[in-house]
Amino acid sequence: MSPETLLALRADTPGCEQVVHFNNAGCGLLATPVLDAMLDHLRLEAAIGGYEASAARAEQVRGFYTEIAALINAGPGNIAFATSATHAYATALSAIPFEPGDVILTTRNDFISNQIAFLSLRKRHGVRVVHAPDTPEGGVDVPAMAALMREHRPRLVSATHIPTNSGLVQPVAEIGAHCRELDLLYLVDACQSVGQHPVDVAEIGCDLLTATCRKFLRGPRGSGFLYVSDRVLRAGYEPLFIDMYGARWVAPDRYEPVESAARFEDWEFPYATVLGSAAAVAYARRVGMDAIARRTPALAALLREGLAAIPGVRVLDRGPALGALVTFAIEGWQARPFKAALDARGVNSALSFRELAQYDFGDKDVEWALRLSPHYYNTEDEVGHVTEAVAGLVRP
Repeated sequence: MSPETLLALRADTPGCEQVVHFNNAGCGLLATPVLDAMLDHLRLEAAIGGYEASAARAEQVRGFYTEIAALINAGPGNIAFATSATHAYATALSAIPFEPGDVILTTRNDFISNQIAFLSLRKRHGVRVVHAPDTPEGGVDVPAMAALMREHRPRLVSATHIPTNSGLVQPVAEIGAHCRELDLLYLVDACQSVGQHPVDVAEIGCDLLTATCRKFLRGPRGSGFLYVSDRVLRAGYEPLFIDMYGARWVAPDRYEPVESAARFEDWEFPYATVLGSAAAVAYARRVGMDAIARRTPALAALLREGLAAIPGVRVLDRGPALGALVTFAIEGWQARPFKAALDARGVNSALSFRELAQYDFGDKDVEWALRLSPHYYNTEDEVGHVTEAVAGLVRP
């Protein structure tokens, strides 16, 4: 990425003038075209009415599906809008007819809400939750997970591509290859990977994939999507609560789901948010996922290197492949005071606690960690500033 390109990207990002934003794993800074798309539609709603505005912008709304589809190598009919990745994930789970004794096979590095959902299904339906072991160097042991697939024939296999509590990049395509071989249903949480890491659903081999738009895609809050494979659609999977957008009421006692992934959507849409999300994906694609996938983890690697050299700092990220989430533990500080001290130095960060990552943080023997997550519009100078700020706080 040339200096001129980087300057232009930062000029498109007004927040760069206010803070050093290393919390892209929480929310990326909005680019001006995203903000403009949302405000323009809200103004149109105010001028002519909400229903009329959505009708007038129908073509642009369809752009949400074509942009997401192009980003992840899918068809527009395989994409459903969701208000969050968790909403998409729960909707996908609701479509699976779990029975007592069914097995959900997952990993030890997973998102807290996914794990809670599994435990809720265990309470309600009597399913069993099995966790594949990790390798000594970090990340799931794929051969061991494949052996568990053959042993249990799980009703669902689930993996998180990049967990929210570490920089680990899980080998989701390797897991998918075993799922395809054994004809197992496969759900991938790509919440932290979409927008920073190439995501190709055909390469992954997943049946379902969920993501948000607010993180590395730099879209608005309250937006996400669910990918549903043709295989799942043909098999007749549908959400537990399907409404008049996802189905047709064809007789007093019968409905028929629509053929596309729209069966996983609701009738009411936040249209300004949908249009802002479409603009965010289009922006990322203009920047280029290859360029983003080179620069973003490189900044994170530079940050890890700087933090690891500070006495009293323990970088926690483990695994053969690491993304742009950098987590570390700090001696001599409590969690919230340390984050507040960084806030005071104009650095945006996030905290993570053991209750959010029971297995991972238990293995690492930490109660909390600070998470920093740079993105392609951040600079090497900002990495240096953040490293110096942490060093200054940790130094006795």
